[in-house]
Amino acid sequence: MAASSSQVLSLESALVTSERGGRTWPEGDPEAGASGGSLPKDSVVRGQVRHAAARREHRWLRVVALVTTAVLALGVSGAAALVVKSLANVDQVDTKELVAPEESRPPVATPDPEDPLAGLPVNLVLIGSDDRSGVNESIGGAEAGMRSDTTMLLHVSADRSRVELVSVPRDLMIPIPACTVTGGGTTKASSSAMFNSAFSRGWDAGGDLASAATCTQMTVEQISGVRTDGFLVVDFAGFQTMVDALDGVPICIPEDMNDDDSNLHLTAGNHVLSGAEALALARARHGLSDGSDTYRMGRQQALLAALTKSVLSKNVLTDLPSLIRFLDAATSSLTISGGVDLKGLAFSLRSVRADAVTFLTIPSGPQPSNPARVVLSDEAADVWARLAADEPVVPEAPADPPTPDSATVPPVDGATTTPSPDAPVDPLADRLPGEAITSADAQETC
Repeated sequence: MAASSSQVLSLESALVTSERGGRTWPEGDPEAGASGGSLPKDSVVRGQVRHAAARREHRWLRVVALVTTAVLALGVSGAAALVVKSLANVDQVDTKELVAPEESRPPVATPDPEDPLAGLPVNLVLIGSDDRSGVNESIGGAEAGMRSDTTMLLHVSADRSRVELVSVPRDLMIPIPACTVTGGGTTKASSSAMFNSAFSRGWDAGGDLASAATCTQMTVEQISGVRTDGFLVVDFAGFQTMVDALDGVPICIPEDMNDDDSNLHLTAGNHVLSGAEALALARARHGLSDGSDTYRMGRQQALLAALTKSVLSKNVLTDLPSLIRFLDAATSSLTISGGVDLKGLAFSLRSVRADAVTFLTIPSGPQPSNPARVVLSDEAADVWARLAADEPVVPEAPADPPTPDSATVPPVDGATTTPSPDAPVDPLADRLPGEAITSADAQETC
């Protein structure tokens, strides 16, 4: 069903104004953020906002075209305006003054001036924050300060056929750069420190999420050599609400799993995890396997693989009520850095397959002098290089040469010449860094 001209006009109106907190911010309002919401006044000067508004006008026109095309293609005439309304929930922060000087960053690809996303890979730093304030306090317990719990480098290939997520261990010992923070100060550089200290240093020095997440982003660039386009931050409550919006995540639990610290108690068998159960699984460490963060990252990847498979298999994009619930949940507690065009990126990924979404932990191992800490292994350089070059992060294995006359050899004593299929992958099983799974490996039933 094609959208009428009046629907397209109402779509344009929805794109240039967005409701937030009961108020309507018109395009060009001096306090309006890139998503239509207000930016923190202490993180941006008015001259920067006026300059950003000029850029937004061009971006909105591009988004009108993209989303209108989606309406025509999907035959859901009201969906686009609802998508934009949900994306207006996202908090965008201006980090232009916080990123490292251009000459010290990996080179940026030359974009198409008409569509900056076209034909270019996208790299985003995904951060799960260990925020213990507000609703998050009731989930994880009260604790002062702000920490990053999980960090992944998300790579979307230029042809939009692959999505790859590489986990970075929080206990990884690496150089931490000096980071510029809100207010103009800088953090102290370290030749060797835990990776997740970049987030807390930015928070302590700048006092805001923009400083913390940007310091993590700049640290990822320094250790990987991969140019990143921005960051996305989600907290405990946001992840839990997202899962509940999908009516849970179907998953096979291969054995009883119990961890009192995260309140995880699951019996072996088929489960549809609620938001609270999924979050407990993502946080669980002490009562599972050897209690290490290494294997916890693998379980987090397995959970995200199941979540991704569920979204794709349920056709959320074409089920309007599910789409509204999921987008509202996914965006209400999401913070992104300015310039990340989620609308265009989401539209361009509408046809990605579950087997093209890959998860792995950057190759690493225990630090010889302190087994409680982690260092990069030699294989990590190849993974970073593949991401930077927009090549599959897991190289395709060469096809085995055919066995001569294998198809004509008759069975002997009931044996068969057809090789038995490999046993199904158990994504929740312990995996070493560098061992990958895809969303297609997620087991909804045992």
